Amino acid sequence: MRYLHDYSEGERMIGFCLIRSREVAVASNQSEYMNLELSDRSGSLPAKLWDVTEEQKALFQVKTIVKVDALVQSYKGKKQLVIQRIRLAVPADEVSMESLIPTSRFPADDLWQRLMSYVGEIESVTLRAIVEQILSDDDCADRLRCYPAGVRMHHNYYLGLLEHIVSLLALAERLLPLYPLVERDVLYAACILHDIGKLDELSDPIAPDYSTPGQLIGHLVMGVERVNEACRRLSISTEEKDVLHLKHCMLSHHGDVEFGWGSAVSGKTPTAVLFHYLDQIDSKMNALQQVLHGVSEEEEWVFAPALRRKVWRGF
Repeated sequence: MRYLHDYSEGERMIGFCLIRSREVAVASNQSEYMNLELSDRSGSLPAKLWDVTEEQKALFQVKTIVKVDALVQSYKGKKQLVIQRIRLAVPADEVSMESLIPTSRFPADDLWQRLMSYVGEIESVTLRAIVEQILSDDDCADRLRCYPAGVRMHHNYYLGLLEHIVSLLALAERLLPLYPLVERDVLYAACILHDIGKLDELSDPIAPDYSTPGQLIGHLVMGVERVNEACRRLSISTEEKDVLHLKHCMLSHHGDVEFGWGSAVSGKTPTAVLFHYLDQIDSKMNALQQVLHGVSEEEEWVFAPALRRKVWRGF
């Protein structure tokens, strides 16, 4: 089976896709057209549907599964689809969701087992109780086994958040022997909970967008709210040293405040500073992996949004 990014310019693509975003616009001849973002497991591509009808505007909404017959063209050096025919998918098509959205290459059960193994290594009774309390919530666990880590930048695919957490824990485990000032239990808890607020910040795992609370509050604060709620349920003081240290790592993990990346405070402990850089390493390398994976062999340079610059693929 071929997917979106398997097609080259000039080819005809026929297949099933998920509509991730849509926008109706007006052409120079005053006819309406639709800008779509279509995705399957290989990623997403922009698409245009010209001379759109009122019926099509009503039918083709975000999260709709469609069958598309399109030409692959190049626009400003990037592939896009020009739709010739489009219809809604029907039950008889037997389209699997796994074929429609990018997903982690790691099985969910394997990632969850690795996560639980690291949770078992947390020696602090307080921190382990908080982590277990949060993860034991069925809704939280279900979301963690499918949600992405973001909408655009890194690990922005099905199960991406859990993959990111486990990758961070593996990084932390390897670097801890080099930095004795770092508190292992706080670092492990920060790896697990730093982005837990994204389960509330993002709308869903299929075509994620930012929820209204997510836009107004943000996942750093929402994550700390989950920690505070766990402390309340467990009768743990939110001013206990390990709790304060964990929340500090969560609120500072986007880096120094003056960078303008969204931290509530700048890192003020070795653990918080190290954790920020661990998060940067894992997020940036994942973003680069995605960018370079989707580049044709003919392209020597490609723009990486996460780095805000072009990167070289000629190595």
